[in-house]
Amino acid sequence: MNDLVRKPTFNLSRFKESPVLGIIRGVPKDSIQGVLDACVTGGLRFVELTLNTEEALSLIESASQQFSEDLCVGAGTVLSLTDVKQAVNAGAQFIVSPTLSIDVAAFCVENDIAYFPGALTPTEIEKAWSAGATMVKVFPASQMGASYFNTVRGPFNELLLMAVGGVDLSNVVEYLKAGASAVAVGGSLFTVTRMRNKDFNSIKMAITDLVSTVNFFYSKP
Repeated sequence: MNDLVRKPTFNLSRFKESPVLGIIRGVPKDSIQGVLDACVTGGLRFVELTLNTEEALSLIESASQQFSEDLCVGAGTVLSLTDVKQAVNAGAQFIVSPTLSIDVAAFCVENDIAYFPGALTPTEIEKAWSAGATMVKVFPASQMGASYFNTVRGPFNELLLMAVGGVDLSNVVEYLKAGASAVAVGGSLFTVTRMRNKDFNSIKMAITDLVSTVNFFYSKP
């Protein structure tokens, strides 16, 4: 089962210091360099490239090599054992899924790979955590609202939950206040129009605003 080319490294403590994950989906190949440069200059340190992006494995490989000093690059939309093996062999340092895959979870646990499976109901969340999730991706968070995190954390206060889906600058603090341990943001930062038009400055500015807002929230006494 274990046929990894390299062993991923994901620093959870570092992620908790500025817990914002960027979701990059559908980026054109000729824009990836500029998008990732915008992530670095904007202050983002963790990004996932979704496997349903064209040439995703190639993009993950080049990103993990070129930006190894500044970015922790993971793979998103990982649905199967084949997906996770290919993603890790391409250089993905963590794995994100829209739902829980027991096969993917077992592989990640066995190989000490950070895994963020999606879940929504309390039963799904508990099952994902018990399967070895690094954090449980509560998705789509917007359907439940920020207060849902406070409710779920009541009986499961040891869980680490990441808010995903509908999170943006306008509500990110609400999710953190309600008990989310991290947030993931995609469409509000990496819009298709911005990436296609190579409007990297707009991407950088949007990232800067979001990351600084999160960092300010954690810096308050």
